[in-house]
Amino acid sequence: MSASVHSIIATGTRGTIVDIECHLSNNLPNIVIVGFANKAVDEARERIRGAFATSHIMLPRKRITVNLAPADIPKADSGFDLAIAVAILAADDQVTVALNKTQAFIGELGLDGNTRAVRGIIGKLVLGRAKGITTFFISKANLKQAQLVPKVTLVPVENLGQLHAHLNLGIPITLVRTGSGKYQARANQKQITGVQLSEVVGQAHAKRALEIAAAGGHNVFFNGPPGTGKSMLAKALPSVLPPLNREEVLEVTHLHSLASYDYDQIVTERPFRTPHHTASHVSITGGGSRLRPGEISLAHRGVLFFDEMPEFKQETLEALRQPLEDRVINIARIQDTVKYPANFILVATANPCPCGYHGTDKACECSNRQVVQYQNRTSGPILDRIDLYSNVHEIDHGKLLAQNVKPRSDSAIRNRIARVRKLQAKRFGDSSKLNTDMSNLDIKQLAHLETAAINWFNEAASKYNLSARAYMRTIKVARTIADLANSSTISQDHLAEALNFRYKPPRSQS
Repeated sequence: MSASVHSIIATGTRGTIVDIECHLSNNLPNIVIVGFANKAVDEARERIRGAFATSHIMLPRKRITVNLAPADIPKADSGFDLAIAVAILAADDQVTVALNKTQAFIGELGLDGNTRAVRGIIGKLVLGRAKGITTFFISKANLKQAQLVPKVTLVPVENLGQLHAHLNLGIPITLVRTGSGKYQARANQKQITGVQLSEVVGQAHAKRALEIAAAGGHNVFFNGPPGTGKSMLAKALPSVLPPLNREEVLEVTHLHSLASYDYDQIVTERPFRTPHHTASHVSITGGGSRLRPGEISLAHRGVLFFDEMPEFKQETLEALRQPLEDRVINIARIQDTVKYPANFILVATANPCPCGYHGTDKACECSNRQVVQYQNRTSGPILDRIDLYSNVHEIDHGKLLAQNVKPRSDSAIRNRIARVRKLQAKRFGDSSKLNTDMSNLDIKQLAHLETAAINWFNEAASKYNLSARAYMRTIKVARTIADLANSSTISQDHLAEALNFRYKPPRSQS
């Protein structure tokens, strides 16, 4: 007497179909789980005993051997409970409906027989769909998230007794067909909360940098003395970003489900992640015993804010190289390697020196050596990957209390950014691809530089000794500036403004 059903294990963007095999033999009653299972899976024995008892379902009084195949892949997921329970029922001939290879069972069982949500349900459904599975029996608590995945059929299970009745042609569970994905974006109802750009007094150059960054997805660096509004500018960026579209909601919700305690919730707002400079390297880059995503991936499709960037650990700053260039991060450990998406806007701030007042009207207490050491904490390769650099200056105290907040200006900026994002979606045929994501081939085919602008820019690039990366990134920024100006081509003026934003902070000489 044996039976087999499917479940799914997923790690990052990869995973596999797991065959849950059950065999009953005439030995002392016991449940044995084999197949490289960790403690959470092994403890399913007691959860299943309790669930069968409270659901008034007969647990076979035999030796129950459960194999999780393939046996050489680690299993560390409580989501196998439902599949193990169904395999036991099928092996004991307590299932009258036909089970087939296009079905998978994913869910955790409580001692009372109720199902509980599991972590990473979206990734498991997407993986299963790619492997040919069309029907998923899941916990009802996961239904809200699972409905985001298009082109699957869901069977939301509330408890083991309900599933037992469904599998024995008793009371069928209502199926949910997701179609194109059941999520209605509420862009027109978006409430703008937090700091708004109009609340920042002055700093026109920095505000312009933020508008360009939001429109094209470019990275920003603010440099200036303490208290000039650098952090406030960064916190105002989410207020002008457009809402997540359906595909982005799916991506972001999946990533947060893997790392958050609220892993059954849908994330509808663009992430704004602000790790402190004392945060561990693993918490920012991702990893740990279960290779979960870190702050870099949790900021996907949103903003990653590094306040006082030079204070972060050197290894953490250098870990930004790959995501800033490739928009993904690879986490390699002995037991496994995982790739997580990491397409975010980096906003970084820094003081000009440790005391913060080098080059200002206030007295600086730092030596030239200290200034150089502090500024060199942010390496050249990282600065080369930042598209927009802006100095932030002191504001006249008399302007701080002036009644000059103009919410309409925020609305105008949001409308311009939304228009430019739509233009980019049409240009690339992808609603999530922005100017910052252009490849070198895209730049040659779609940037549309004027001939005179190319000649001028080549001379300017030689004068300022731009690297090949900085050269191409400047063109991407110029393309966004041209889009904001409703220009189909990139002119010399657009390149000049983009080049102006590439200026690096002054380096003191020892």
